[in-house]
Amino acid sequence: MQALQAPITLGLIGYGEVGKTFATGLKNAAGVQAVSAWDLKFAQPQAREGELAHAAGHGIAAQPGMAQLCQASRLIISAVTASNTLAVAEEAARHLLPGTLLLDLNSASPGTKQRAAEVIEAAGGHYVEAGVMTSVPPYGIRVPMLLGGAHAAPLAELLRGWGMDATPVSERIGVASAIKMCRSVMIKGLEALVIESYSTARAYGVEDHVLPTLQETFPSIDWSAQGAYFFSRVVQHGRRRAEEMRESAATVREAGFEPLMASAIAAKQQWVADQAAAGVFKDVGKGAVWQAYADALLAARKA
Repeated sequence: MQALQAPITLGLIGYGEVGKTFATGLKNAAGVQAVSAWDLKFAQPQAREGELAHAAGHGIAAQPGMAQLCQASRLIISAVTASNTLAVAEEAARHLLPGTLLLDLNSASPGTKQRAAEVIEAAGGHYVEAGVMTSVPPYGIRVPMLLGGAHAAPLAELLRGWGMDATPVSERIGVASAIKMCRSVMIKGLEALVIESYSTARAYGVEDHVLPTLQETFPSIDWSAQGAYFFSRVVQHGRRRAEEMRESAATVREAGFEPLMASAIAAKQQWVADQAAAGVFKDVGKGAVWQAYADALLAARKA
């Protein structure tokens, strides 16, 4: 993969939680000469100062636009919200240098990834999809990910040399994303079920009867601790999770099935995100038990 021989210039599209993790985590990786980033927040008055200060403080070059990011980078990592996956690929395709490789971390359906690959390849770039298999924060750049595409194997070798956990699964675009999306139906579905079940149990005052039955049926899971974790993650990232579940629904639809469950999960995740945006959980502190989140929902219901 000649385009990725050292020195490597790395660019991040998206400088949110995931983008920051990869930008700062790879800045000193072997063969990486420079790291750039571009995010729409760089141009937003309310966010610009803080975002640029973070980048400068970590040695990341904040680029003024997509064109400059692409011109400065030979390996680009796309880390945006699921709904922007294709739009970002289309915009990058207008500016990237021939031979540039774009690694797409976004949680999108196989069909979306295939369309993104088409526009990048048509522009003379190379496209590799990634299915990021769990939450990034606990792992950092070592988060397990599955790669797909013609360049997946050599890229995985490079990334493993940087301390990353990258496994090529197919030369076909869509396989890694299908694995990720099918898993998401289960994981995000469990989150939605726990939030609905626990909050309803709390409303009826029967949680001390419900949770022990779950513990008996699935003894390997600490249902109280898991519930608190699920609530906290959805409250913090519900909007992003809802977008991912809409892509999961598209994945189910692309397979020829009606995404009844995936669509319902997306709706529940979005509902929690809307509650969070309305300030329902403003008094729930970090590390709170699940009951605190449920009580906040119950209080909002009565307001």
